[in-house]
Amino acid sequence: MFLHLGNDIVIRKADIIGIFDMENTTTSKQSRNFLAMAKKNGEVINVSYELPKTFVVCQDGERTVVYISPISSATLLKRSKTLSL
Repeated sequence: MFLHLGNDIVIRKADIIGIFDMENTTTSKQSRNFLAMAKKNGEVINVSYELPKTFVVCQDGERTVVYISPISSATLLKRSKTLSL
């Protein structure tokens, strides 16, 4: 199954490692360091240039990809659960 992250970006649900709320997780130094390293390594894809609400970490084969989405983590979680019915 697939999950729509916004702006025509769709990812395979099986590739998702985690869906994280940007506001709550970026208060942690570890989360900020993770995002900074992912950006430095070219692993970050901005789905939209709107206010980011969520980042989704995916494993695409050997490569880790971090998607920055304007859709809330709660909404993405609901979408992912309804897709598995």
